[in-house]
Amino acid sequence: MRPSHGRMSQLSMARPVRRVYAVASTIRVSMSQATQLVSAAPSAERTTFAVLFAVSFCHLLNDMMQALLPAIYPSLKAQFHLSFAQIGLVTLAFQLTASFLQPAVGLYADKRPMPFSLPAGMVFTLIGLLVLSLARSYAVLLLAAAIVGIGSSVFHPESSRVARMASGGRHGLAQSLFQVGGNIGSALGPLTAALIVMRFGQRSVAWYSLVALLAIFILWNVGVWYKTHGLTRMKKAQLVGLANSGLSRRQINLAVAILIMLIFSKYFYLASISSYYTFYLIHTFHVSVENAQIHLFVFMTAVAVGTFLGGPLGDRFGRKYVIWFSILGVLPFTLVLPHANLFWTGVLSVPIGLILSSAFSAILVYGQELMPGNIGLVSGMFFGFAFGMGGLGAAVLGKFADLTSIGFVYLVCSFLPALGLLTAFLPQIETARMKSRRAAA
Repeated sequence: MRPSHGRMSQLSMARPVRRVYAVASTIRVSMSQATQLVSAAPSAERTTFAVLFAVSFCHLLNDMMQALLPAIYPSLKAQFHLSFAQIGLVTLAFQLTASFLQPAVGLYADKRPMPFSLPAGMVFTLIGLLVLSLARSYAVLLLAAAIVGIGSSVFHPESSRVARMASGGRHGLAQSLFQVGGNIGSALGPLTAALIVMRFGQRSVAWYSLVALLAIFILWNVGVWYKTHGLTRMKKAQLVGLANSGLSRRQINLAVAILIMLIFSKYFYLASISSYYTFYLIHTFHVSVENAQIHLFVFMTAVAVGTFLGGPLGDRFGRKYVIWFSILGVLPFTLVLPHANLFWTGVLSVPIGLILSSAFSAILVYGQELMPGNIGLVSGMFFGFAFGMGGLGAAVLGKFADLTSIGFVYLVCSFLPALGLLTAFLPQIETARMKSRRAAA
């Protein structure tokens, strides 16, 4: 039997409806699959250790060249007949460009990524070193310090971004590897200055241009990876980060302010150790300069180890827990330190260095997860503020020590880690990757 006209009319109307429903279902399934693919992309990507080691090694070279400047201050002071105030202005010239330009560089790169900005920034360091080696006046010394600072202001936020790109989701590990390179470079700077510059004079600073050229070559290849692979990874990660962000603008601003206060407490205290620890030991326990330097080396070694451990621990247990432990957890040790004898001072310096230095990787990655669309701004702001607090802390604590005593400075600074209580006001932002890893464990 042939269907009636009414029946045919119903069938003809039903067919388009079924087609629309089928198309809608297909689109819905496709969108769901696409969302799952995008969400899984960062975790599916492997950690690119070749890139991480490259930026970490260049961080070593960069900070070694930067540490060269304060290491040769005694030589410059004698050669140019400088006062301590003039030496302080040289440091200020470096800190102004190295600290305050970093957030601006990071913000600009967030809007317009610059894959080859890293080798370009290292060119400024190269020029600054050459100017420093040829300087014959105080004004040129200031100019050289400022140019070296410009190189630093470009290198740190952009290389931190590359470390995040290459992390494959292991953001804490990537930042720790990157920062350990800087710690080693800062330690090598004074050593190489003693072996080369102090022996062969100011012009030998130009030999470090070979180090800068090596860094430029490596960073050019990193820039190629940045352009061909890193940008794609960065865009995927930003989409996932924005999709997972459920915080209001007010919550984000409050969290960033708390992180800055934690950086303040960390670097002010570190400035008291790195700048005045040897003076404290000599003044309090009457040890030799060599003995005091050994104690400082032990502390700096603990700082390097703690810097490396902080990132992976944050990946495993959560950034907030590491921040709690690294800032507030060091408080009992810092409170006891001013009252300890020489033996226990050396012993206490190890957990202080280990625990306190584990904070920065966790703080930086936490800030990047707070603002996934502004990785460069966060990196530049936190690195710049850390640099600034280190320089400002050294100056303020030095003046305070002149007015009181170095022992009293250590007593006051021992309470700084109590600012770690502010961590209680940070929101909990754990990624799905971290939750699943913890559930599997």
